[in-house]
Amino acid sequence: MADSSRTVEAKIILLPGDGIGPEVVAQAKLVLERVAQRYRHQFTFEERPIGGVAMDATGEPLPPETLAACRSADAVLLGAVGGPKWDDPCARTRPEAGLLALRKELGLFANLRPVRSYAALIDASPLRPERVSGVDCMVVRELTGGLYFGEKRREQLPDGSVRVVDTMVYTDIEVRRVLRVAFELARKRRGLVTSVDKANVLETSRLWRQLTLEVAREYPDVRLEHQLVDSCAMRLVTAPTSFDVIVTENMFGDILSDEAAVITGSLGMLPSASIGQGPLGLYEPIHGSAPEIAGLGVANPLGTILSAALLLRHSLRLEIEARAVEDAVFAAVAAGARTRDLGGGDAALSTAGMGQAVLDHLPL
Repeated sequence: MADSSRTVEAKIILLPGDGIGPEVVAQAKLVLERVAQRYRHQFTFEERPIGGVAMDATGEPLPPETLAACRSADAVLLGAVGGPKWDDPCARTRPEAGLLALRKELGLFANLRPVRSYAALIDASPLRPERVSGVDCMVVRELTGGLYFGEKRREQLPDGSVRVVDTMVYTDIEVRRVLRVAFELARKRRGLVTSVDKANVLETSRLWRQLTLEVAREYPDVRLEHQLVDSCAMRLVTAPTSFDVIVTENMFGDILSDEAAVITGSLGMLPSASIGQGPLGLYEPIHGSAPEIAGLGVANPLGTILSAALLLRHSLRLEIEARAVEDAVFAAVAAGARTRDLGGGDAALSTAGMGQAVLDHLPL
């Protein structure tokens, strides 16, 4: 456990991005500032553009200056990228390309997405309470390989039709390193890894399963089970408490972790951490830019605030501070704090109001 008596100096890059990103990042920054004040740390913040706003300003979704700033930082906190303004399918690039490139350039190959049920939000989930109660799992998604990074090709055929190709590519090194992240996490949790693939169809999944068996031998204290991605998707909504650590490739992890968000009742509750082999990490909520509510001050900032807690834990090694932030979020929700997406109705808090509810439960 981290020693809360030590003083940490850290440079944190803020990438508010598009849509509701600036609104939720602003609330997470306030929480980090309170943590620095309470525990006598020195955090400096620097804001940089990424995604659509960066395209508008520079023509590129990841300007060189933004990448350089992130490389020099101790941690990076991101809001969201994308929106209908930049959705032209024929465009040379898209906002999401900036995020993909940032993960690749920083060597962040493992995405951690904790999924936890809140007793006070049981009724907000579309699943029956008895299925949601007690859920506490971690989705570990490989982040820099697979279909999203393989060769992409579009070609005109002689008969005038169009053929497109997206290639799923993995090396054994890429697979082994993310598997070890999952097994290490399971060793500190409940000791179960569920490896998700499509080994009955895909050659990449057959390699994934083979390597999972090999890596599992390094962790005799951790149980391993294999699950096909389609049956895993069904099991996530029928028996979510049966999971501890789920590890899978890039696209499967993207889809499954968003599905798992229904357990909490809202995408706005889920944080994520993208990590590599060093302390530098990228932290972001999984909810996207939500352009339909951007600027209205109603977005739920809790996923971003919880991402800030992961930043404290994984990049700055401040476990006590990370738990204090998480406890403040849990306490605020237990006390009845609700944004619109959490069923707040006429009493729903604004984005800033929910941020203040968390601050009210953080020690001064």
